[in-house]
Amino acid sequence: TETSSLDPHETELLGIAWSAKAHAGGYVALPKNLRAQTKWLNCIREFFQIENTLWIGHNLKFDLIVLSKYNLTLSGSFFDTMVAHSLLEPDQRHGMDYLSESLLGYSPISITSLIGSDKKNQISMSDVPVHQVSEYAAEDADITFQLFELFQKLITQNNLEKVFYQIEMPLLKVLVSMEVQGVKIDVHALNEISKNLGESIDSLTQKIYSQAGAEFNLNSPKQLGKVLFEDLQIVEKPKKTKTGQYATNEQVLLSLASTHPIVQDILKYRGLTKLKSTYVDTLPSHVKKGTGRIHTSFGQVMTATGRLQSHDPNLQNIPVRSAEGREIRRAFIPGDKNHVILAADYSQIELRVIAAVSEDQTMIQSFRDGIDIHAATASKVFSVPLQEVSAEMRRKAKMVNFGIAYGISAFGLSQRLSISRTESKSIIDEYFNQFPGIRKYLDNIIAETKQKGFVETHCGRKRNLPDIHSGNATVRAAAERIAINTPIQGTSADMIKIAMSRIAEAISANELKSKLIIQVHDELVFDTLIDEVE
Repeated sequence: TETSSLDPHETELLGIAWSAKAHAGGYVALPKNLRAQTKWLNCIREFFQIENTLWIGHNLKFDLIVLSKYNLTLSGSFFDTMVAHSLLEPDQRHGMDYLSESLLGYSPISITSLIGSDKKNQISMSDVPVHQVSEYAAEDADITFQLFELFQKLITQNNLEKVFYQIEMPLLKVLVSMEVQGVKIDVHALNEISKNLGESIDSLTQKIYSQAGAEFNLNSPKQLGKVLFEDLQIVEKPKKTKTGQYATNEQVLLSLASTHPIVQDILKYRGLTKLKSTYVDTLPSHVKKGTGRIHTSFGQVMTATGRLQSHDPNLQNIPVRSAEGREIRRAFIPGDKNHVILAADYSQIELRVIAAVSEDQTMIQSFRDGIDIHAATASKVFSVPLQEVSAEMRRKAKMVNFGIAYGISAFGLSQRLSISRTESKSIIDEYFNQFPGIRKYLDNIIAETKQKGFVETHCGRKRNLPDIHSGNATVRAAAERIAINTPIQGTSADMIKIAMSRIAEAISANELKSKLIIQVHDELVFDTLIDEVE
């Protein structure tokens, strides 16, 4: 589709380009006259309803959302060249111009040659003469067709058919439906939260000033470093950045949290200011005039592990651990009084995947027995009966359980738990002693990746890791962590995607009116008709 802007929810359709063979393409401009437009769209509608058609596109989701505004839907199956390339080369760029130049050896007409390169003075595509638009659009369709011919073979050669045809392509329609539906928010509630957060930030600021003995710019790392390490001297040998400035990033402050009360207050200040600026004050600006809802975009190709990534705005990162974060979530409301928000998630999905792939009998048994997995781990690691596991023991076990999936080291664990490296090493050693299957799995996956040069998920999603052979120990260790994490996080991501497609099919088959509206990794959120809750 050729459109007047890049926002699929507020753009206008200008025309449609197509190609059915390499080096050929066409373009039809949508008439400006409403009557002629309706007649033209009706002709297109019949064409789009031809059964058993394979529709090829680059970033097809955008086109499908734009077409849905004109009540146009496509029957048949999909092949998205952008998604295909993201499976073939997950760590590369997936833009059409880049792929055309690098894979086809052809430089396409650039969009800036039509609308201008200076963003302030750019014109709309609707102001570009039709003969120029047609050349540009038809070329895009032709390049997409040529990429399809190339990727179709490569998907088969790389054994990616299952993940592409059975997981990613069926998901396209589901994501379109979610993004078109959008989510309603209570702007009034967010304004209230913003006011309350502002007051909390102000009182916290005064408290920090009083502890520091002077006022300073809390958002200036340089001034903060001077206060902490020169005026208050909270540690003898503070860390410094490459530029020689005191390091005051979150990781550094977390490791110093127990040294002085001011550090905890600064961390809290940062958390509240981030919540206020990133979510509370920003979310209302994302409400679309036409629908009164927020329409986030779920990126299928933005992560190498296959996880969906919400952006413009990001609805997956709203913290749930803090009371303030939960308050923000409460501002997401059902469409009307006949609906409720219903959320369902997988229980400990990544740990269950670890248990399954490692075949560790102890962990598998804990899940089968329905025991709290972190308490069960603590009981094993600290050699105490389950009923005697303290909250602190469980906290440490939880950190190890999740850290294992990311290849955590004794140093990393000591930083996160604010304990000595000796203690963290003994916890990790005892963990592997109690769960030998996991230790064996981690060793095997690294050895296997070194041999094959890539790692894959249960469904066959691949990630090439040439750095696993690096002579640089730091680079090699990072690749080993990715080798450990990808099969776990990637398999979890594939499972939720399969679930989303199956749920969408079940909702349609049962003619339900409830809608899937948000995915937060292992959690699905529905705008649910009250009569359909059960």
